[in-house]
Amino acid sequence: MGAYSIKDLEQLSGIKAHTIRMWEQRYGVVEPRRTETNIRFYDDTQLKHLLNIALLSKHGYKISKISKLSPSEFTSAIEQLYEQTLLHETNVELDLDANDLMVSMIDMDEDKFHRIYENSVKNNGFEKTITGLVYPFLEKVGILWTIGQINPAQEHFMSCLIRQKIIAGIDRLPTSKDGKKFLLFLPEGEHHEIGLLMANYLLKKKGARVYFMGQNLPSKDIKMCIETVKPAAVLTFFVDPAVTNNAQHVIEGFKVEGADCDYLIATRPSPDLEEMKDPRVHLLHGIKELDNFI
Repeated sequence: MGAYSIKDLEQLSGIKAHTIRMWEQRYGVVEPRRTETNIRFYDDTQLKHLLNIALLSKHGYKISKISKLSPSEFTSAIEQLYEQTLLHETNVELDLDANDLMVSMIDMDEDKFHRIYENSVKNNGFEKTITGLVYPFLEKVGILWTIGQINPAQEHFMSCLIRQKIIAGIDRLPTSKDGKKFLLFLPEGEHHEIGLLMANYLLKKKGARVYFMGQNLPSKDIKMCIETVKPAAVLTFFVDPAVTNNAQHVIEGFKVEGADCDYLIATRPSPDLEEMKDPRVHLLHGIKELDNFI
């Protein structure tokens, strides 16, 4: 069971903490639990309920009306929104956002994930779905990891579904034999490859010849790949704190002396990395920066 502070709820739902407090006091729509030492917290059920309230509020329901709905009426209103949004028989199109993927993760509801994803692809296309829906969702998952309030099974469940969708998108693209060579990998200790898969898609779509080596690759194997493939650039992601906190050492470990290639490192801003003087090392802090580099 999760144990969230009101600040956690604000970050995860997008609803300001003072608004949540007002809704608690005035309408009783979500009630905090208390620890044995009388500290307020919220559990998974309350987080899910608040995410659904945010969905109804976003689509025109006033909180005064939501608070008067019985449990069955509340569930029916949520289901009706999903039906209006996701079924092809209707012309009503409503945007679904990362909060709705959060609910599907909490419930481990694969059918809901597929419906949300496919609806977004239909309305916005594959790339905008990844950047506008999946990435914001993953940022929320990152918040859950930071505060230690995520079930690894739930995260793995969603990551596998997202991974399947991106791989399917990659497979639909033609393979280039003459394009600029890019070598993609995650160094030893890195296992989250969704960003790397999306980079694979973007590069392949632009006609690059991509060599995708996957996750957790030892430095000696990376060097061997660089020497064999002779890429124009290598691209990797540093996400795990054990890697990012030792980033300069990791980079020096797989760089090949004399190799005529650029090293693209997608990572969070870091003063330590910004001090690197090697002109071949380029730090990327977002998917748009990668797109600009390509």
